[in-house]
Amino acid sequence: MRLMIFGAGYSGKAIGQLLADQGASVAGTTRSAEKRKALEEAGIRHFVFDGTSLSPELTAELSETTHLVQSIAPGSEGDPLIRLCGQAGIKAVMPKLEWIAYLSTVGVYGDHHGAWVNEETELKPVSVRSVERVEAEQAWQVVAARDNLPLAILRLSGIYGPGRNTFMNLTNGTARRLVKKDQVFNRIRVEDIAAATAFLAAPKTGGIFNVTDDMPSPPQDVVTEAARLMDMEAPPEQAFETAELTPMARSFYGENKRVSNAKIKHLGFNFQYPNYMMSLADLLASSTWNRRA
Repeated sequence: MRLMIFGAGYSGKAIGQLLADQGASVAGTTRSAEKRKALEEAGIRHFVFDGTSLSPELTAELSETTHLVQSIAPGSEGDPLIRLCGQAGIKAVMPKLEWIAYLSTVGVYGDHHGAWVNEETELKPVSVRSVERVEAEQAWQVVAARDNLPLAILRLSGIYGPGRNTFMNLTNGTARRLVKKDQVFNRIRVEDIAAATAFLAAPKTGGIFNVTDDMPSPPQDVVTEAARLMDMEAPPEQAFETAELTPMARSFYGENKRVSNAKIKHLGFNFQYPNYMMSLADLLASSTWNRRA
């Protein structure tokens, strides 16, 4: 396996590190040369990609790529990699390509008033960024069908893990217990994203998969549990309606659903961190919970 990760950030780096540990040859892109050291320590060869052009070095690497993970969010002009490949198609740039993974979001489902959703549920994206994700998913499906390539679309819920978690928010004083009646969210540990990607990559499995935990829960409950584990007082509850939030933060609360992960589990995948309670306990017990991403 020769893997290329477009957007080797928090999730992409975790995917690359796991597959490198499993023996794959892994490369990844970032916008910043300053992140080279972190990627190299994770066993990932580093390429700078600004979203507008492919350097000769990156083009040479892509000519040998067998597995692709696309983690860069689309914009108003669509998916940057598809745009760069143009009419010639993905195979013109990556002639040895055998499998594609596109990292999407459960935001594509939109608001279902707290009901359970699965991969067959109608997509009703609310925010502009979720509409763009639906369009990108559809564009990648066209690309994959054109060249008869297996495409795995991983719809991810709220991502957390080492260096990005409620413990850090409590420590730096930014944690809040916002309460909105009947609101729930799903979450996913970054290590489970990596493991799910590796699980699908090895046999080159295609399809749409929700990669999320088993326990959609009110967000304030997560803060309460993290504070309990840290033996500190949780911040006071605050009504969502009166809270000062950025437009993006407020938009998250406009989507309420419970996301099922049964499809990927039916294939035999086991989540290491299926709920936030055992995951937070594990995270705090480790020495890496406050490691910067």
